[in-house]
Amino acid sequence: MFINLELYRVFREVAGSGSFSQAARSLFITQSAVSQSVQQLERQLGRKLFTRSRRGVTLTPEGTMLYEHVSSALSIIASGEEKLERMRHLQAGELSIGAGDTISEHYLLPYLEQFHNLYPEIRLKVINRTSGQALALLKSGSIDLAFANLPLDEPDITVRKCMEVNDVFVASDKFSHFKGRTLESWELAQCHLIMLERLSNSRRFVDNFFLQNGVQLEPEIELGAHDLLLEFARIGLGISCVIEEFSTEYLQSGELFLLKLKKPVPPRSIGLCSLAGVSPSFAAERFMQLLPAVP
Repeated sequence: MFINLELYRVFREVAGSGSFSQAARSLFITQSAVSQSVQQLERQLGRKLFTRSRRGVTLTPEGTMLYEHVSSALSIIASGEEKLERMRHLQAGELSIGAGDTISEHYLLPYLEQFHNLYPEIRLKVINRTSGQALALLKSGSIDLAFANLPLDEPDITVRKCMEVNDVFVASDKFSHFKGRTLESWELAQCHLIMLERLSNSRRFVDNFFLQNGVQLEPEIELGAHDLLLEFARIGLGISCVIEEFSTEYLQSGELFLLKLKKPVPPRSIGLCSLAGVSPSFAAERFMQLLPAVP
């Protein structure tokens, strides 16, 4: 049975006031419209809901039962509408983001701080995962947004570039004999390399670039965190493949130096990912607006 919700709203107002005329004034409609609405509801339900008298109207037993349920249901709807309006104005709600440790630390933090200061009533939830894991959470609907290393080949995902980064190789002064030299790809491959685990998008990007140039990289140490790559290189355990933009403190302090390659790894990007064809939440949409556009 499909019954127009407005008929229930009129019914509740009449039942609450005990008067057709009072209900009409409260609803800003005519008394005739109120009477017709009640009659239509009674016809559709097949039950008399009111007993009419000169003093007004009173509920029948069936009407009393219905009034209790309708009042509760309309109150729940009103509460939902109020909460939705609060969410629209970013006075309530949640924003869940999936991102790796490196992106969270070196890119996301200032924007999370800015968003929290602007909208303190929005609950922020950041889940640290690899790019692939964050995308899986996005597809399952567990998070609103995901940050991932590009490129991606995901037709169900909309990607917006956030930041361009460069994969470089760095070393401590233990490898100072490489300073001032330009290394061939095969020379680098023979060095003691430290790289991220093979499952990471950034590692695959670097591996594929060298394979296209006929060189396969076989690192002796594989790690799961970018900061560890920098620390392992700092103490001289090998030459690390890192993101230059996230390594500035080590490079500027002189603890590490950049190795110059004859064929450097081309730039790539970090992307903000959302589900294609799905409207973002109010909070997610506002957070996306805070991020600077990258061509």
